[in-house]
Amino acid sequence: MAQLASGIRLDLSDDCKSKFMDLRTKKHYRYIIYKIDEKSQQIVVEKAGATNESYDTFAACLPESDCRFGVFDLEFTTDDMCQKSKIFFISWSPDTSRIKAKMMYASSKDRCSHELSGLLNSNLQRIGFVSASEVDNQ
Repeated sequence: MAQLASGIRLDLSDDCKSKFMDLRTKKHYRYIIYKIDEKSQQIVVEKAGATNESYDTFAACLPESDCRFGVFDLEFTTDDMCQKSKIFFISWSPDTSRIKAKMMYASSKDRCSHELSGLLNSNLQRIGFVSASEVDNQ
């Protein structure tokens, strides 16, 4: 449970954890977008993208004027021609979002990423938002 500076405590919903495990272990999703539901005081799943969806599709789902968290399972081929994947945690906070939203997301980002990485038993890569060409160069 994340406690915000405002005193509000946010839970990561069970659906967030189960969908993340489905992404990680069963490869059911390419990405998951999470949002803070202020009414229920929970971090909830907003959208889970199918395995055939791209990073561009993920990026297009992020709102222009509101914050979100996301995880993206990037599949790539190494120089040795080995297929690999890496899960990235993304915190989306555009300049046009409300100050209250920025504060809520900023104060719950570490807790959310740590709870998800605890399901991995290792740290997720934490990055800001990058363009699709930057992802291709990873």
